[in-house]
Amino acid sequence: MSTIHIQYYQTPVGELIIGAFNSELCLCDWRYRRMRDQVDNRLKKFFKAEYEQLTDPVIDQTIDQLEDYFSGQRQHFDLPLSLAGSGFQQQVWQALIKVPYGETYSYLQLSELLGNPKAIRAVASANGANAISIIVPCHRIIGSDGSLTGYAGGLPAKEKLLKLEGAELPGQTLELF
Repeated sequence: MSTIHIQYYQTPVGELIIGAFNSELCLCDWRYRRMRDQVDNRLKKFFKAEYEQLTDPVIDQTIDQLEDYFSGQRQHFDLPLSLAGSGFQQQVWQALIKVPYGETYSYLQLSELLGNPKAIRAVASANGANAISIIVPCHRIIGSDGSLTGYAGGLPAKEKLLKLEGAELPGQTLELF
């Protein structure tokens, strides 16, 4: 059986599990998220692989870029990605990558970007299934009323990430760290 190399990485907003498969990043997710088992099982099944805690050049590169991001020195990530999900989920995740640094979109806006404004619930579900947090910036998606809504890393982490990026939220003043 193949191997997904994993490492754990502590960020200023929570601990991540970072994984690489065949020299591509396939996992950068919150270690203690509610859907941890479902995400891990989906990746293992998709890649027909098991997790093993090993070093990997892609993981090292990911950590370097995350450190630059958290220090305010990086706005865009340049990593080889392998998105493990259905065709629809992959479309949503590709659309997420296009949401600019420091900006927020609503689930409706993301649905419209995909050309399917009635797919809000399906888009929200795919957003929640994202296994490559921060790099595939699901934290930039908020409620239509400007509220912070569900986030795998928790709403405090989402708020801190948006503040780090300088995002403005209607009716909210965000505190950084």
